[in-house]
Amino acid sequence: MLATSEDSRNDIVTMLTEECIPTPGKKTVWQRATVESILRNEKYKGSALLQKSFTVDFLTKKTKINEGEVPQYYVEDSHPAIIEPWEWEQVQVEMERRKNSRNRHHQTSPFSGKIICADCGDIFGAKTWHSTDRYRRVIWQCNGKFKGEHKCETPHLTEERLKELYLAALGEYLSDRNAAIDQLRYAQRMLTDTDFIEEDIRALEEELTTITGMLRLCIAENAANTVTEETYRTTHAELCSRFEETEAKLAALQKQRDKMKADAITIGGMMFELGELDTLPVVFDEKLWHGTIDHVTVHADERVVFHFKDGKKIVTRL
Repeated sequence: MLATSEDSRNDIVTMLTEECIPTPGKKTVWQRATVESILRNEKYKGSALLQKSFTVDFLTKKTKINEGEVPQYYVEDSHPAIIEPWEWEQVQVEMERRKNSRNRHHQTSPFSGKIICADCGDIFGAKTWHSTDRYRRVIWQCNGKFKGEHKCETPHLTEERLKELYLAALGEYLSDRNAAIDQLRYAQRMLTDTDFIEEDIRALEEELTTITGMLRLCIAENAANTVTEETYRTTHAELCSRFEETEAKLAALQKQRDKMKADAITIGGMMFELGELDTLPVVFDEKLWHGTIDHVTVHADERVVFHFKDGKKIVTRL
């Protein structure tokens, strides 16, 4: 999985510059914005968005970013893909998730941002014990453990133990591999069936158009002095309230539809990763971890719960 956090992009920028890898543009030094534009560029998955910019003046060749002035066209499978389309889609979902997350974290490990304290909801961070002697080791501990009056009772975990528990959870998840993948296919079909939401969205969009027309008529009547000021204010307020309520309903449905599509993409990636397995892994696989695990919650009673991306939970113990 491509790195998507802010700190990952900073690390990538430094690495690319130090390795003297050429930038895709005219700049000689890599920038964070360049890395982000690559992560968001649909061309890497074999698609193309046409007319992202357009020529304003054909004499001076001056161009402008298209902000709706001219039509745009999205073409799928326009050229051979560099990465799998589902993987590109997962990156978009992950970037959006992290942008909206209240937990900012450093992406220095596959476990960063994914281990959650069940006591306070904070994330676990990596701490180094005995950093200057032979007993040096990295442990994961709740970042909010010693914040505030209440001390979290959740235990710390070593990376080695986290990996062992993940492999155990994955083994239980895939105890019946074929049934698990069939269940994922079924879940994906349910998530991609958004017809019922699309119908409601269209109905609300039509209602907004109707209300907008009524508002314009209301304003026109007031301008022509064909209604009293009191009638105008009452009607205008009612229509504005109705418009806001309908707009809120529309936004909620669009959000629900987008989440269903994002979850379907996530499950598609999970199916791909699991489909690649011939046998259960005996060593930790970072790509498989990213492809299957949404997050892990650690409890004070030493329960470690693995939340798979399809919503299934596997409980392990320290």
